[in-house]
Amino acid sequence: MHPVPWRAYALLTASTSLVGSYVGLSKLLVAAFPVFLLAGMRFGLAAVLMLPWLKKPVHEAPLDARSRGLLFLESFLGNFLFSICMLFGLRQSSAVVAGVIMAGIPAAVALLSWAFLREQLSRRVLAGIACAVGGIALVATGRHGGAETTPLGALLLLAAVFCEGCYVVIGKKLTAGLAPKRISALINLWGLVLVAPLAIWQGLSFDFGAPRPLDWGLLAYYAATASVFTVWLWMAGLQGLPAAKAGVFMVFLPISTALVGLLLGESMSAAQALAYGLALLGVLLATWPAKSTSR
Repeated sequence: MHPVPWRAYALLTASTSLVGSYVGLSKLLVAAFPVFLLAGMRFGLAAVLMLPWLKKPVHEAPLDARSRGLLFLESFLGNFLFSICMLFGLRQSSAVVAGVIMAGIPAAVALLSWAFLREQLSRRVLAGIACAVGGIALVATGRHGGAETTPLGALLLLAAVFCEGCYVVIGKKLTAGLAPKRISALINLWGLVLVAPLAIWQGLSFDFGAPRPLDWGLLAYYAATASVFTVWLWMAGLQGLPAAKAGVFMVFLPISTALVGLLLGESMSAAQALAYGLALLGVLLATWPAKSTSR
């Protein structure tokens, strides 16, 4: 029996759970800051925090053209384009449709890892992905969305799903030669470069005296959490697992969001509890150690 990579499992769970826990926080920040200005300040603050991470470790090879290109794509697809597609897609979609589409992230990761990384998908991993997608989709279809969904809105959300899938697959390639901390710092810098023109444009007409001290404190927390800790945790965990198996851990994002809601006094229906149980079963199916056939 192969040793169970518990450390990788814990890091991936912590990363996606942390992302899910600050979903509500990001909504509060969007109410206080314009979207692109918020993104620019997030990347800028994180760049300062991660300055020590930019230094190349002694054992690490210098960046070649391929690695530079992958770092750009990782930030462009996983940070910049994902955020834009998600934001504008949600504006033109109901919560029900958005939840169902975003539940396809583990399946998108599996498809892309098979196509680009040539990873073999076992039946148990495929079953785990199906349970994960089905569980979160069941939760999504149980919600009530009032807004009409336009074809453009659905396409933007679908694009966001594949952007996130590319983030996992490209990240797997990067972790083969670069340290997780350095990957986190470099893709954050690219995110800052990409969003800076739009952030400056919105900042020129923004009243920086309007946000409360609490808003600025939440912004600092958001920058440290979203750009520093979650990315490092994900990249560190991704080093020890195939991309398709790691993608299953995306189910902890909506699960942690639901748990935060419970802490804030929201209720959970029996159907929602069943759906989250199905999603967790998917993780168990994909990660449970296989029996050894050797004697």
